[in-house]
Amino acid sequence: MRCLCLGFLCFFSPLSFSGVTQWIDFKLVDGHVKIPVVVSGIDGYAILDSGAQINSINSAFMQKNGLEFSTGTKIKVQGVYDTKTRKTYNNVPVNLLGADFSLDNVVEIFIGHHSNQLLLGAGFFNNFVVQLDYPKKKIRLITRDAIDMQKLANVKMKFDKYSRQPIVNVRLNNEKSVWLVLDTGNSGGLMLKRSTAEHFDWLSKFEIKSGISNGINAAGIHQVFRLPVIKIGPYELENVLTSVPGKNQSANLSSQGSQLGSRIKGKSIKGLLGYDVLKHFIVTLDYKGGHMHIVAP
Repeated sequence: MRCLCLGFLCFFSPLSFSGVTQWIDFKLVDGHVKIPVVVSGIDGYAILDSGAQINSINSAFMQKNGLEFSTGTKIKVQGVYDTKTRKTYNNVPVNLLGADFSLDNVVEIFIGHHSNQLLLGAGFFNNFVVQLDYPKKKIRLITRDAIDMQKLANVKMKFDKYSRQPIVNVRLNNEKSVWLVLDTGNSGGLMLKRSTAEHFDWLSKFEIKSGISNGINAAGIHQVFRLPVIKIGPYELENVLTSVPGKNQSANLSSQGSQLGSRIKGKSIKGLLGYDVLKHFIVTLDYKGGHMHIVAP
C-alpha cells in the first residue's frame, strides 16, 4: 500500500506514463461531485471540494461502521458560518480510482449521509490537472506535462498563495469584476459578501427570498436572488442564482474549510463561485498552476 499524506504524494503513479486517465463517471447530487471510493474496505463516495484546504472524513460514516483510526492533533477549522476545533486522524486506508493509499491529517466533520465517506480538497486537486465534464458527469486527471494550461486557459484565475485557494475573476452584472473562490463544494451559483450586493443596491432592485444554508460547522441565514448577468472567461450567463448572508449574519467567504491561523492577507475575495455556474461547462482546472479553461459543449 502506498502511503500518502495530505498532499497525496505519489498519487496515481501510472499517470506518469499515460499522461491522462480514462473518463470516469461521477454522481452529481445536490450540486456536489461525488466519485466512488473505498475507505477501510467499505464502498462509498468522496465529494470533491476545490474550495477546501483540508481532507475530511464523515463522522456519520465512522459512527455507522464503528470505525476508529490513529488520532492526530486537533485543529481549528473555519467554515462559512462558524469556527470549531476538530479531531484529525492518520493512516486512513483508502482506495480511489484503483489506487490504494492512506491519508493523514484527515479532519472529522459531518458530511450528510453515511455513504459520503470523504470530502477531498486541496490535496486531491493540487497534483494534477482535473477535468470535470459537468453535462456528461465525467471526470479525468491529466499530468501537467501532457497539457499546456497556460496556453489553453480562457478564464482569469490565480492560485492565491495567501488564502491558499483557487480564485477566478468574474464580472458581475456588467458593473464590477471581482475575485471569487472557485468552489466545487458550493452547490449554489454565487455566494457574495453582503457588502458587495448592498454597494450596488441589488437587494433592493431584485426579488429576494430568505432561507437557510449549511456550512461545514454550522447553518446560517441567507438571502437569495437572481443576478441578471455575469461574465466568466468568454461566456455570459443570465439569471444566475446568487446568495448573500442575511442581515447581521456573520460569514467567512474567503477561506471556508481551512485550518485557522494559516492565512495572510491576500487578494480581496468577494465570495464563492459554485455549481450553478459550473454546471454548464467542461471545466479544466490546473489548481496549483492557477489556470482554468471552460467550454460549453
